[in-house]
Amino acid sequence: MTAIFESILPVFLLVLLGVWLRRSRLVDQGLWVGLEQFGYYFLFPALLFSTLAKADFTGMEADATAGAAIGSVTLMSIALLLTWPLLRGKGISGATFTSIFQTATRWNAFIALAVAEKLYGAIGLSLTALVMTLIIIPINFYNVGVLVWFGGGGRGVGFFFLKIITNPLILASAAGILFNLTGIELYEPVMTAIDMLATASLSLGLVLVGAGLRIADALKPTGAAVLAVALKLIVMPIFMVSASALLGITGDALLVIALGAAVPTAMNGYLLAKQMGGDAELYAAVATVQTAVSFFTIPLVLSVTRYVAAG
Repeated sequence: MTAIFESILPVFLLVLLGVWLRRSRLVDQGLWVGLEQFGYYFLFPALLFSTLAKADFTGMEADATAGAAIGSVTLMSIALLLTWPLLRGKGISGATFTSIFQTATRWNAFIALAVAEKLYGAIGLSLTALVMTLIIIPINFYNVGVLVWFGGGGRGVGFFFLKIITNPLILASAAGILFNLTGIELYEPVMTAIDMLATASLSLGLVLVGAGLRIADALKPTGAAVLAVALKLIVMPIFMVSASALLGITGDALLVIALGAAVPTAMNGYLLAKQMGGDAELYAAVATVQTAVSFFTIPLVLSVTRYVAAG
């Protein structure tokens, strides 16, 4: 576990750098919103496209991986929806439920990709990108659907599908796989420029994760926040590792899938909560607590998974 802990330490140091920079006032505070948009619309899509377009998926058990990833997210989503009557009886509002749902099912790909590259190199990066590609559409489909139904934002079906088909992460992933499967090659200088953007995305993305955290909101977490933390960092890894093991996935592939399940929630769900009537303040608090706690739970999940994979 010590080796895993030390491997992910640089990742969390960059997150802490983002926390400090946001609060130090050394940089113009207006910069952060622009950087978040730049990362979401350009840097991260460039990383996904570059990784998927050039990845060698041979021997990655793509069919089993697809079944485990999509099946686990779907089962988790169904389980959460089934808890709604109970949570409503406990005084949980629809808006609060949307943030519990989002933070339990979304995962921070910046952290997952950075840790995967650090622990498993190019193979880990490619497999993590593959898992992301497989679940990014169902995750967004389920989350936008829950926000439409429970958020009270009055959004129609057209808005729902527009959010799906215009998602830059979905578009970049689809383009990367298309180029990979067809063998199409971009003009080399263009591909080099995309690779340069991709190289910058992980480090800057981790700093932006830290900058987006809300420390004050997380000092006294509510019961709803604690529930969301437990669901994402404990229940989701159990779902995904169990499903993957049952489908025969082993070795580093199983460990990378476990890593994807164990990372904290993605920050872009906060913006969606603000736009569609969710509980944005709760989302920010949960994301902060999950990020802090995951520094300790990720090594634990990977250690247990390694034991399962070996046994």
